[in-house]
Amino acid sequence: MADAHTKNHDYHIIDPSPWPLFGSIGALVMAFGGVGYMRYLSGGSFNLFGIDWAAPWLFYIGLALVLYTMFGWWSDTIKESHEGHHTRVVSLHLRYGMIMFIASEVMFFVAWFWAFFDASLFADEPIQAARLAYTGGQWPPEGIEVLDPLHLPLYNTVILLLSGTTVTWAHHALLHNDRKGLVYGLTLTVLLGILFSSVQAYEYSVAPFDFSNSVYGATFFMATGFHGFHVLIGTIFLAVCLLRAMKGDFTPQKHFGFEAAAWYWHFVDVVWLFLFFSIYVWASWGAPIAAH
Repeated sequence: MADAHTKNHDYHIIDPSPWPLFGSIGALVMAFGGVGYMRYLSGGSFNLFGIDWAAPWLFYIGLALVLYTMFGWWSDTIKESHEGHHTRVVSLHLRYGMIMFIASEVMFFVAWFWAFFDASLFADEPIQAARLAYTGGQWPPEGIEVLDPLHLPLYNTVILLLSGTTVTWAHHALLHNDRKGLVYGLTLTVLLGILFSSVQAYEYSVAPFDFSNSVYGATFFMATGFHGFHVLIGTIFLAVCLLRAMKGDFTPQKHFGFEAAAWYWHFVDVVWLFLFFSIYVWASWGAPIAAH
């Protein structure tokens, strides 16, 4: 009966996975610990059941559980693919899942851009008395020196655009079963991702404003920093694909793990272009540029 059921349907029932439950517990512990950690950093307390939870250790325990879930769950997914369980239907659903994940990330950036454009386009709005006091009725706010958009930001733009071409090269090499081209393209992409993060870290260290001294700094660092975090995650994603490619994983017919990483990286590229032209170029127009 089971054999007939398997032959008549394009799916295969596998053993129930413990990872959704385990990951949910880890996320709950990390969120609970995050509240305590923030209270700890602010010098406060977080009492519950007669215990002060305002300490870093609970957050790190939750983080360890989440990271272990990620490793175990993705390892099982790769194993299932090698065993032939990723049928056309399963592969389609994996793609749907990645598309919805990227769409949810887009919504995060919508929030940061909303905050930025609301503050910049309505800097002199009388009803926002506190904002008017901070900005002086102009954008960038009075007294703010900005980064030169044609210096480090432009350099990082070239780096990311180049990394988009190298990851596309790696993808086309895989489709043509060119293993060396796949490895070379992924290696260059990972190195360019590391270079981008290094340049951005240096840019932050020389920025003439900080997060807390103005609404300009707050919106700038939230938007660019959140993107920088995505670059870091994407670099790790591609580095794992590189290790798998060096081990002989991926075929021209089955390579969704790499394809998902490439989608994510192109998404990061597109967001950066919007960041560059809106926050670095448009928002700094006419403002004094800091000397380095």
